[in-house]
Amino acid sequence: MTAPASDAAIREAMNAPIRRVPKEDQDRVFDVIVIGGGPSGATAATDLARAGYKVALLDRAGRIKPCGGAIPPRLVRDFDIPDQLMCNKVTSARIFSPTGRTVDMPIQSDGYVGMVDRDVFDEWLRDRAALLGTIRLTGTFLSIERDGQGGMPKIHYRPKNAAGRDAEPETVSARLIIGADGANSAVARSEMPGGGRTKSVFAYHEIVETPEGGPIDGSACEVHYKSGLSPDFYAWVFPHGNTISVGTGSAHKGFGLKDATSALREASGLDTVTTIRREGAPIPLKPLKRWDNGLDVLLAGDAAGVVAPASGEGIYYAMLGGRLAAKAGISFLETGDVRALKDARRLFMKDHGRVFWVLGIMQHFWYSSDSRRERFVKMCADKDVQRLTWESYMNKELVRGDPLAHVKIFFKDLAHLFGIASAR
Repeated sequence: MTAPASDAAIREAMNAPIRRVPKEDQDRVFDVIVIGGGPSGATAATDLARAGYKVALLDRAGRIKPCGGAIPPRLVRDFDIPDQLMCNKVTSARIFSPTGRTVDMPIQSDGYVGMVDRDVFDEWLRDRAALLGTIRLTGTFLSIERDGQGGMPKIHYRPKNAAGRDAEPETVSARLIIGADGANSAVARSEMPGGGRTKSVFAYHEIVETPEGGPIDGSACEVHYKSGLSPDFYAWVFPHGNTISVGTGSAHKGFGLKDATSALREASGLDTVTTIRREGAPIPLKPLKRWDNGLDVLLAGDAAGVVAPASGEGIYYAMLGGRLAAKAGISFLETGDVRALKDARRLFMKDHGRVFWVLGIMQHFWYSSDSRRERFVKMCADKDVQRLTWESYMNKELVRGDPLAHVKIFFKDLAHLFGIASAR
C-alpha cells in the first residue's frame, strides 16, 4: 500500500506549473507577443488585451512609415478613432494626367477622406493598447527559438538602453507570435516560405510645412499620373492641415524617387517650403498565400501583404488584418487548434479578395504607359465612376446596389480599352 503523500509533496505538486516558470521570469512570459507596433500590430494587441490576454508589443522606436495618411470613414467607425486625430478632412480628389489634364472628383453628400499624421496616429494606437494592459517593449526582433519539446517559443530581441543605443539581447516567451513588422518582415522571412519577399512598390515622401496662402487646395488630394513622376504607379500631394505629404512610388528599382519628389514639389510650388522629415519604405501589393506557419506564428498588415494595389491604401487593411489576427489568435489560444490561425487570411480574402483582384488588374493595365493613363484619367471624369469609386472607398466594399451604373462603366471601360473613345 502506498503511503499518503505528505503535505509538502502535495504543495509541491500543486505548485509545479508555476515552478516551470521561475518567479523572476514570469513577467517575461506572455500569451501573445506582437512584433511591430504600426496600425496592424497595435490593433491586434488592443483587441487581445481587451479580451483579457497577457500581451506584449515589441516595436522599434522612432520609425515612421512613409504614408499619405488617408483613412476612410469605415475605419473611423470600426476602430473608434477620435475626431481630433484627423488633421484634415478632404472632400475631393484632383487627378492629373500625363499631358496635364485635370479631373476633379468631388465626394458626394457628407463623405470625406480623413488625413492623419502617422507619427501621432500610430503612437496613439500603441498608447491605447497599453492602457488596456499591453506591455510595451522597445527593441529589434532577432529570432525565434524552439526547444523541440513542445514548449513555448522564445523570442529574442535587442532592446534600447536609456541612451537610445543597442543593449544586450533579451528574451520573452509566448504561446502565439503575431508578426506585424512590415513589408520586409523578419518574422515572415524566418517562418514563412516566400515571406518578406513579396512584390512591392517602393514609396518615398517628404512631409513639408503648409505655406500660408499657398498654392495647395487643402480640401483636395492630388494624384499625379505621369511617367516622369512615376513610371508604373503615381505621385501624390496630400494636405494634412499644417503639413503636406508629397511623394511618389515605383516598383522600378532604378527610378529616382527623390528626384521625382523634388520635381513634384517644384511643380506644386512647394520647393522652397521647410521640409520636416523624409521617409521611404516598400509597400507590398499582393497578399501572401499563407499567413501562418501552422504552429505558433501568424502574420498581419504589411507583413501579410495587405496593401491595396493601384491605390496603395494600407491603413484600413492593416488594422482589419490586425483585428482578424487577434480573432484567430483568441480561437487558437482557447482551443489549442492551430487550424484556427488560418481564419485570419480566409476571412480577409472572403471580404476583400475580389477588391484586391480588381485593383491589381487595373494597376497592371492602366498604369503601364502614359497613353493608357491618359485614357484612365479621362474615365475618372465620368460621374458614375466617381460615385461608385467614392462609395467603395468610404465603405470598403464593392458597390452592388446600382447594377445599371456598373454596366455603363463596363462598356465605357471597353471603349477606352480598345481605343474607341478619345483620350482627349
